[in-house]
Amino acid sequence: MHIPTPEEIKARRELLGLKQTDLAEKAGISQSMVARIERGSVDPRVSTLRKIVAVLNAMERPRVTAGRLMHTPVISVDSDDTITHAVDIMGKYGISQVPVLDDGRPVGSISESAILNAINNRTAHRSPGDQVRYYMESGFPTVPHDTDIETVIRILEHHHAVLVTEGGKVAGVITTHDLISLMVNR
Repeated sequence: MHIPTPEEIKARRELLGLKQTDLAEKAGISQSMVARIERGSVDPRVSTLRKIVAVLNAMERPRVTAGRLMHTPVISVDSDDTITHAVDIMGKYGISQVPVLDDGRPVGSISESAILNAINNRTAHRSPGDQVRYYMESGFPTVPHDTDIETVIRILEHHHAVLVTEGGKVAGVITTHDLISLMVNR
């Protein structure tokens, strides 16, 4: 184990934007102990140094967020688009459902199964030129770009995709496929 010098501890803490009180709290020691260690006026126990190093190492690991995992552009349609256009988009990209976005804001989703159900039911006498708005279903869940990956994982257990928003507009998408890729590449 590399034993960091007082200067190294202070430099890493400052680089991470931590105050002495933050480091002390996370390491389970007093702020005055951190100050004395950084000044070099105390020779800490190895167990205390391990706690400090563990906190500093954990803080350096990049946090995986929805914004870091999402992919762009988001393949989508507008509610004013025709159902034929939606089918063409799904065929072109080999996907079975897409979000419906109006001015970058989610308003629903459209899937092959929703289109087939509407065609089979024929209750509304719709035609291929009809607009997506008549066929769309509820939208995909949305999360802010800084949402932690654990939350996204829980959502993806019940949904095929999660839309990532920034400033109220859709900035990206995360699918179950993206999540599997993340797990495989770890």
